[in-house]
Amino acid sequence: MTGSIAADEPGLRAMPVWQPVLALALLALLAVASLLVGSGGIGLSALLNDPASAKLFLVSRLPRTLALLLAGTASAITGLIMQRLVQNRFVEPSTMGTVDAACLGLLLGVIFLPDAAPLTRMAMAAVASWLGTVLFLLVLRAMPRRNALMPPLLGIAYGGVIGAISAFIAWQTGLMQALGAWTTADFSIVLSGRYELLYVAAGVTALAWFAADRFTLAGLGDDIASSVGLNPRRVLALGVSIVAVTAGSIVVTVGFIPFLGLIVPNLVSRRVGDNLRTALPMVAWLGATVTLACDILGRLVFYPFELPIGATMGVLGAAVFLFLLLKRHPR
Repeated sequence: MTGSIAADEPGLRAMPVWQPVLALALLALLAVASLLVGSGGIGLSALLNDPASAKLFLVSRLPRTLALLLAGTASAITGLIMQRLVQNRFVEPSTMGTVDAACLGLLLGVIFLPDAAPLTRMAMAAVASWLGTVLFLLVLRAMPRRNALMPPLLGIAYGGVIGAISAFIAWQTGLMQALGAWTTADFSIVLSGRYELLYVAAGVTALAWFAADRFTLAGLGDDIASSVGLNPRRVLALGVSIVAVTAGSIVVTVGFIPFLGLIVPNLVSRRVGDNLRTALPMVAWLGATVTLACDILGRLVFYPFELPIGATMGVLGAAVFLFLLLKRHPR
């Protein structure tokens, strides 16, 4: 009886071989489309015979596609980590003040260290993001959680306060345009030499694979985690550090992608359950796939002009978020 019940759990069912093959093929197809689609068309013959097209491919198209893959994967994984640690499916870095705190730290870095290297600015954004996230978690711990919507509503209000402080400082210093760029993702600015910090985000989020079981246990509650010899506070600190460094590097490079860390983990959990080790590969794949698709859509809607991915992802993310709110999972 026990074996039959376990075999029917969503995360334990054997996946047909063709499904991962089809998933990887779809991702590869979108990556190729991202390399070729744009205001300046690039074909195979042009790459081989036209030096200008080859330079455009190496300087702009290839870095942009790599940045989309890295940022999409990292953003989705950070959302998954925070949802497990906070034990709430409606939180992600942009709905708990993490991104707003990173923008504030980056803003202060630009003001007080205008000649700082990108890595230094990323470090300042990460530190501010870490502090902002920890403060949110402390406030959340003191609040009675009678409703699942309480954490995201509190996080939106909390992020709004930080955002208002950032806007006031940016207005006083003439940096409103820069602040807007950090909060709205746009990959059209990605060029070779200006996206490599995203590899830091990819490397940090890769740590989630090694700590997946710890995050899963911590998501069951402090009592259960402590009963198996796990230190919940250390696991929480590790998760917050991964999210903070990732948010800092993404904000500094392209601006944070809205809703991605919210909708992707929810869609995956409806399929495979709450085991982080089982969900991580699918979350990474879906995050990269959705990011590529939204960016390509933004390039085609008003071709040859393009919409930033923050706009296309905002529309899609809002629609999926409303669906998740209004439709409960049958389990």
